Amino acid sequence: MSSEKENEINMDSIPLLDYLKQAIPVEELRDYASVRRIGSIDFVKGFAIVFIIIAHTGGAWLDSTWIFVYGLGFTFLDILGPSLFVFLSALSVVFSIRRKKGALPEKVIRNRIFSRGIMIIVIAIIFNLVSIEFTIPGYSFPATLWGWNILMFIGASQIFSYYALKLSKISRAVIGMFIVFTSDTIRLWLFQGKETGNVFISILHYIIVSPSPMTPLLPWLSICFLSSIFGEYLYEAMIGGTKKDYKKLFRTFFYWGIFLVLTGIFLGSNAYVPGGFTTSELPLNEYPHIDLLNTMRTKSIFSIFTYPGMWEFLIRGRAPNMIYNLGAALLLIAISFYFIDIKRKMNVFISMMNYYGKVSLSLFLLHFIFITLFLSSLNLVVFVFVVFAYLGFWGFTAYIWNEFYGGMGSPEWFMAQVGRIGQKTGKTVKKEIRIIEEEIKETIQKIKQEHDKDSKG
Repeated sequence: MSSEKENEINMDSIPLLDYLKQAIPVEELRDYASVRRIGSIDFVKGFAIVFIIIAHTGGAWLDSTWIFVYGLGFTFLDILGPSLFVFLSALSVVFSIRRKKGALPEKVIRNRIFSRGIMIIVIAIIFNLVSIEFTIPGYSFPATLWGWNILMFIGASQIFSYYALKLSKISRAVIGMFIVFTSDTIRLWLFQGKETGNVFISILHYIIVSPSPMTPLLPWLSICFLSSIFGEYLYEAMIGGTKKDYKKLFRTFFYWGIFLVLTGIFLGSNAYVPGGFTTSELPLNEYPHIDLLNTMRTKSIFSIFTYPGMWEFLIRGRAPNMIYNLGAALLLIAISFYFIDIKRKMNVFISMMNYYGKVSLSLFLLHFIFITLFLSSLNLVVFVFVVFAYLGFWGFTAYIWNEFYGGMGSPEWFMAQVGRIGQKTGKTVKKEIRIIEEEIKETIQKIKQEHDKDSKG
């Protein structure tokens, strides 16, 4: 009998309330969304969260003289941002589903995926209440509940990926690319309908694009279909376990990565500036990423190069950008996989990134706490020292929190707890409810019998 089934039996034998009171092992906290046995995935995820923190603090802390560095870095290194993070999360979900297939009932697998996804969405809604209220004008409660930020999409992608896996690889590829290539047209139609005051289209725009269109449903939904294909290749290589399987996986990721990067650049060579929906302009409220062009223009490099526009493959949310970012994600994973999982390289830096990857959800939320500490006041040199100290501080905090306090109350703790609830099958919960009902009936019967005895006496 497999260990998964043994765990299920053990869990089924423990009452639900007693089960939830048990301490969660530290390893379970670390691995709630990790692809076990594949160090490169956690490494890349850690690298992604580090870049996201540097990007957010750079935009907030760099002074007016150096803010252009933030614009340049964010524009050309956005491949390390949300798209990579979402891609990795989707890969982890696919791997988790395939690994547990057959070892656990389908209902248990589905409950675990759905419960985790819904929990992340709840956290994202709370995050929206603060972020949209203070950063996006024109919206008030309850409209501020909804917004496609990175957390919202990661939560939704858990559920989308579960259903995407029910389709064949070819079907997923066709659907994924169809979403990519139709998204620009659909979003143009939604934007124009909203601007004309059409209520129905405005509601659709609110749902699909949202007040905070950083990772909107279109074209980001395509990631769930396309990443699941590569997630299965990853799983198959792990099942094989040989060096030949690993090298085949590396080549698959590497060559597809190069192809998609070049395709994205080729299709997205047009330059755009902030404005309306024209052949050379895109609206800021629909594609806020293009505002980085204005940030870069605060200073040209050595007064030689100016920025006439932003290439479309660099504008988050455009079709070429989606293709380009997917290719870049595959390349980064392939290179990391080669050195960490094939060549077995390990050092302090890799180990640290692995840990940051395992607690990435906590780090994403925690780093906003002191984001207003040095608003527009640091030059580049000071910023470099401060941001690395900031990264170290939150990494150390997460370590202490998990290792000495069991991660109680952290996002990873909630995810692990919700996942453990999901492991309790519906049948088991119903059985426990029936047991409780029987106990109540027996108690009532005993009380009634004692009452009858007293009456006769």
